[in-house]
Amino acid sequence: MTQLMGRPILESPGELGGRPALADLLAGVRTALVGLAVVGAPVLGLWVVSPYADDGAAAVTRLAGVLWLLGHGAPLLRGPADAPLTVTPLLLGVLAVVRLYRAAAGVAARRGLRSRWGGPVAVWAGYCAVAVAVALHCAGGGLFRSRVLLDVLVVALVAGLATTAGARSVAVLDLPVDSPLDRLPPPYRPVDGAPVVRAAALAAGAGLVAAGGLLVVCSAVLDAVAGGGRGTALLGSGPAAVLGLVLLALALLPNAVLWGAAYALGPGFAVGAGTVVSPAGAVLGPVPEFPLFALLPADGPGGWRLAVSVLPLLVGVAPAVLLGRAAAGRRLAVSGVGALAGERPGPWPPAATAVAALAAALWAGAGAAVLGWLSGGALAAERLAWVGPLPWTGPVAAGWIALVAVPGALLVRYRTLGPADGVGVYARLARRARRSALGLRAGTYALVLRLSEPGVRPAADDLDLDD
Repeated sequence: MTQLMGRPILESPGELGGRPALADLLAGVRTALVGLAVVGAPVLGLWVVSPYADDGAAAVTRLAGVLWLLGHGAPLLRGPADAPLTVTPLLLGVLAVVRLYRAAAGVAARRGLRSRWGGPVAVWAGYCAVAVAVALHCAGGGLFRSRVLLDVLVVALVAGLATTAGARSVAVLDLPVDSPLDRLPPPYRPVDGAPVVRAAALAAGAGLVAAGGLLVVCSAVLDAVAGGGRGTALLGSGPAAVLGLVLLALALLPNAVLWGAAYALGPGFAVGAGTVVSPAGAVLGPVPEFPLFALLPADGPGGWRLAVSVLPLLVGVAPAVLLGRAAAGRRLAVSGVGALAGERPGPWPPAATAVAALAAALWAGAGAAVLGWLSGGALAAERLAWVGPLPWTGPVAAGWIALVAVPGALLVRYRTLGPADGVGVYARLARRARRSALGLRAGTYALVLRLSEPGVRPAADDLDLDD
C-alpha cells in the first residue's frame, strides 16, 4: 500500500510496460509551459520594474506569447499596418528544440515506442495544444499579433521535427545507417566514411560559427574603442528599456554570429532592400536603433576589412586533417568482420578521399544555407522586407571549404600514408639529403687523396653512399 501511494499515478506502468498516454501528453504540455516561463519571466520582470508601464498583465502575457511563437519561426504581424515580423531569435529557438528533443528521447526510452498514441506522438500533441492556446491569446489587439493558423502550423512542424529526431536517437541508436557514399563505385567509395564525413562537416560548421563570433567580438571592441557611436544613443531610454534591449540582443546574438559568418565568407548580408554589408564594402541606408545594428561598419569600401577573407581558408583546415587521417586508415572499422576482430581498416584511394572532402563541403554548405535562411527574415514591409545573409551564402561556403579540404585531405593522406613502399615523404627527403651529403663527402675525400698522393686513387666500390 505504501509503495502504491508513493508512486505517481501517471507514472505507473501500463499493460505494455510503459507509461499511459496521458503522462506523455502532460510531458509535452510541461515542456511548452517551461519554455513559456523562460520567455515570460524576463518580460514580466521588466514590466514590474518599469516606472511608467501603461499596459496591463494581459498585454505582458501576449508579449511573452508572441516572443515564444517567434522563437519557433512563426510569422507575426506588427503595428496597425500589419507589417510582417519573421526574424527568429535563434537562442529561443534552440532552447525550444533542445527541450523537445530531450523530452521525446526520454519518453521514447521509457515506453519503447509501443503505443500508437503515446510516447513522442503524445508529447507532440501536448506541445501543440499549448501552441494553439498561445496563438489564440495573441491574436487580439496589441503591438504584435499572431496569425493563428499559420503560427500553429509552424510550431507543429518544428515540434514534429524535434520530437522525431529525439525518438529516432533512441530507436535507431544501434542500427547501421546506409549512406549514399557506400553506393559509389569502388574507386570513389570511402569505406566507412559517413561518420568521418559528418564529423568533418560539423568541424567546418563550427569553424564558420567561430569565425562569425570572432567578427562580432571584434566589431563590439572596435565600437567601444571608438566611443560607442550609435550604441550610446540607446542609453538614455531608462534602465528598464536598456535592460530589455540587452536581453533582446542576447536572444538575437546567434543570428548576429551567423551574419558575421556570412560576412567572412564574402557575400555578406543585407539590412534592407538595396543594402549590402560585405568585406568589399558596405552600402547602408537608415537602420533601426538597435544595439546589434550599432556594430555595422560605415558606408564605403572595405579596405582592410578584406583581410577577413582568410578566415574561410582556415576553416577548411580541420576537415582536411580529419579526412586525410581517415583516408590513411586511421579510423575505426564500424562494420563487418574487421570491426569485430579489431582490424585496422584499409586506406582510401585518392579519388575516394576527394569525394569524401567534397561531400563534407557540400554538407557544411547546406547547413550554412539553412542556418543563414533561419537567421534572417522581415522586420517590416517594403524596405525592411529582408534582413540577413544573402541566398548564395551556402554555395560560397561549400566552395571555400572544398578549396582547402580537397587538396588538404590529399596532402595529409600522402603525408600520413606515404608512397607504396611505405616510406613517408619526409623520410624520403631526409634520405636524399643524407645521400647527397655522403656523396659530397666522398668526392671531397677523393679530391684530397688525389692532390696529396697522385698514385693513390680510391675505388668506386669502396665508397658506400648508403652507409
